[in-house]
Amino acid sequence: MPQPHPKFERPSDPLVVQNQFRQQTYAPQAWPSFEEAKEKLPQPVLPEHESWVTLYWRAWELAWQNLRQPQPGSGFVANFIDAATEAFLFMGDSAFMSQFGLYGRRAFDFSGNLDNLYAKQHDDGFICRQIDLATGEDFFYPFDPNATGPNILAWVEWRTYRFTGDDARLAKVFPALVAYHRWCQANRTWPNGLYWATGHSSGLSNQPRVPNSSFHHRHWSWVDASMQASLNSLVLAQMASTLKEETLAGELEAEHTRLVALINQYLWNEGAHFYQDADADGRFSPIKSIAAYWGLLDPDLIPEKRLELIVQALRENWAFKLPHRVPSQSADSEGYNFETGHYWRGGVWPSSNFMVLRGLRKVGQHGLAHEIAVNHLLNVAKVYERTGSLWENYAPETAAPGDPAAENPVGIAGLSPIAILLEDVIGLSVDWPQRRVFWDRRLVCERPYGVENYPLGPEGKLSLTADASRLVLTTDLPFTLTLRDANQSMQTAVPSGTTEIDLE
Repeated sequence: MPQPHPKFERPSDPLVVQNQFRQQTYAPQAWPSFEEAKEKLPQPVLPEHESWVTLYWRAWELAWQNLRQPQPGSGFVANFIDAATEAFLFMGDSAFMSQFGLYGRRAFDFSGNLDNLYAKQHDDGFICRQIDLATGEDFFYPFDPNATGPNILAWVEWRTYRFTGDDARLAKVFPALVAYHRWCQANRTWPNGLYWATGHSSGLSNQPRVPNSSFHHRHWSWVDASMQASLNSLVLAQMASTLKEETLAGELEAEHTRLVALINQYLWNEGAHFYQDADADGRFSPIKSIAAYWGLLDPDLIPEKRLELIVQALRENWAFKLPHRVPSQSADSEGYNFETGHYWRGGVWPSSNFMVLRGLRKVGQHGLAHEIAVNHLLNVAKVYERTGSLWENYAPETAAPGDPAAENPVGIAGLSPIAILLEDVIGLSVDWPQRRVFWDRRLVCERPYGVENYPLGPEGKLSLTADASRLVLTTDLPFTLTLRDANQSMQTAVPSGTTEIDLE
């Protein structure tokens, strides 16, 4: 007599037991009005670019309109910012929104979106990429090919830690991040160790890089999924070392080394001088996708000669150097849409631009990063002047919204006028565990420019402005300043109080 199949049980990950977010309950917290919050936000000083400052404050105002409390019964544990596109908590949007949210953390905790994702982690480490805001229920079953991704949560948490120096948060998120990483390793890889995704799980939904792949992997190895896994293993190893988890650090470092070798062996197309998706027979995708630039964020991944080639594509007007930079696929790729970008077939996205700019700075291409950022912000400002709105994505060859594109999401649209303005146009960044501040000054202005009320660590503040001859800064915490421009770099210790530095 046939016996019934045993009930399928997914193995649990012991690290999930350490995930404190799953034991939390929501404690109602109010937040200040936007007018009250403005006093706690960084204040860009750009007397020759007032339109950028106007856009900056408009982005924050829109963000404040989208702040939410969890709905009763949803099981979410923190206040959050609504992506304002659909009634779901999205993994990719939440990851990127947290990065401009860093600058508003004194007024509102923008890490709440991520906290809510961790609270919904399954016993085996799985986290769904799309969760209903009303019910708190997953939109996908775990083994749906579209169920999760992109795997960038560890990267954004590591960036958050380097920015804030928040050791307590790093220790709290680490178990959830490792468990999720292990789930992806167990369920999103091929036997050779490379990773797969789908158009929707990668976030680049309609890009024709892999045939008919909006909802399926098509048995290809995906360049962004593999590079994100490599980056994830690297930053998780760094977290493990910081937290004295030496055994885990060793395991993650070994995985990182394996992935770097596999990506360079199987996903580098020598003929195209580019990293591209590959099928089981070793045939490469015909599309040069912005997805390949995730490799810039991993300092060990791209060999020097290949790095020169992949960066060069960002300087070529037949590839990625278009009137609005950077298109989501190159202009010489099949399916590129020059009129509107048709979503991910050339559309310019704040999230992918933010990723590219972080990668360029990681590999020392500060001048190119500034050039691209200024081009992007000028186009975003032109579209705002014409439409009165920020947009989810933009056309690559005209100053126009993409099509389709959500209007005023903020959302990921907040990256451009907030994070990209501060980090890549003004050029200010921080590594607070090292007590270091970096100012890459490349904006050409006759009048002094800079930032006031810039957050340092948990409670500190910094104001600094400079023209060609003199830098004036005021801080309540000492740090080491590295000042760069197109011609030179200097480093100086900055004490508390007001300091003036002669730049001539």
